[in-house]
Amino acid sequence: MERTIAGVCYLKVDGNQYALRGGLKVSPDDVQREGVAGLDGVHGYKEKPRVPSITANITDTGGLSLEVLRSITDATITAELANGKTYVLRNAWTKAGHELDADEGQVAVTFEGMKCEEMT
Repeated sequence: MERTIAGVCYLKVDGNQYALRGGLKVSPDDVQREGVAGLDGVHGYKEKPRVPSITANITDTGGLSLEVLRSITDATITAELANGKTYVLRNAWTKAGHELDADEGQVAVTFEGMKCEEMT
């Protein structure tokens, strides 16, 4: 029985591994649903598109460039989790507004894309 549920993870952009500091979050859903209630009870739900994303904090190593991060478009982002799951975000770009935390030596980055798949 596999007992690892969290811990060591990897983040890759077009096959290049980044120094993952922490805060890795995968949000693969491409739809968002909201319940609709009337005065006489629940009528159902409404649905609208949602942008899938992968968010992480990466270490500001000597080779990390904020300009390179900002220029990422049409990339393939891979998140490999400790529990054996792998998520692939396709046709991805970086969401603007990167902030370098010099005190911690890290950058928070959000990748958004057209589709995020759980690989089994």
